[in-house]
Amino acid sequence: MQFEGKTIIITGGAGGIGRATAIAFAREGGHAVIADLDQHGAETVASSIRSENGPEPLAVGCDVSDETSVASAVDAALAKFDRLDVVVNNAGLMVFKPITKLVSEDWLKVLHVDLLGAFYFTKQAFLKMKNGGAIVNISSVHAIETTPLVAPYAAAKSALVSLTRTSSLEGADKNIRVNVVLPGAIDTPMLWNNPNVKSGVEWIDKSRVGKPEDIASAVLFLASKNARFIQGSALLADGGRLDLL
Repeated sequence: MQFEGKTIIITGGAGGIGRATAIAFAREGGHAVIADLDQHGAETVASSIRSENGPEPLAVGCDVSDETSVASAVDAALAKFDRLDVVVNNAGLMVFKPITKLVSEDWLKVLHVDLLGAFYFTKQAFLKMKNGGAIVNISSVHAIETTPLVAPYAAAKSALVSLTRTSSLEGADKNIRVNVVLPGAIDTPMLWNNPNVKSGVEWIDKSRVGKPEDIASAVLFLASKNARFIQGSALLADGGRLDLL
């Protein structure tokens, strides 16, 4: 029970990688704060944790693209559990358009969620973590190798790796470790509903598709004391996908 008594905020926690991560932290004794725009979905995950007799979770409606909403979510976690130990910046979205069809609103929509959302939670963690802690960002292999039609997403995920490095430097004096996971193809609706995957523009080797729990395990490691000497690192978790390129 390596996270017993600790409080962990997971953004985008209502489904996919976020849901698996929230449940994994709860199974290790942590109070999972499921922060998601989908309040009902967050409550469903909290109910699943309670059904396993896990530590008391908290479901919080949160728009990660809004700094005020993020601050409110963090304050709700502190009001409930009186501490904040880990933040997992998992929330993300994609827009599928060629560059010639993209407009400013498309870029801003993605950047506000995939990049600024992580910045807002990192800022709050730096301000309100009392005894240090860990931040784990969820980027993507698209930060390294990408496909057509997803320029804003790939750019945001690449920028998130850079934000991780800067945050790790500034977090060190606060005893806060910041690292990032780069998942490959993961068995979630976001993968299978991806228009590039459906059309074959992005080819998926089904033997190299991971489970949300695979990423959750990587997140738990980076957030744990076992990773105490790991700071500012990018952990590739793609089942060897990029090795084939």
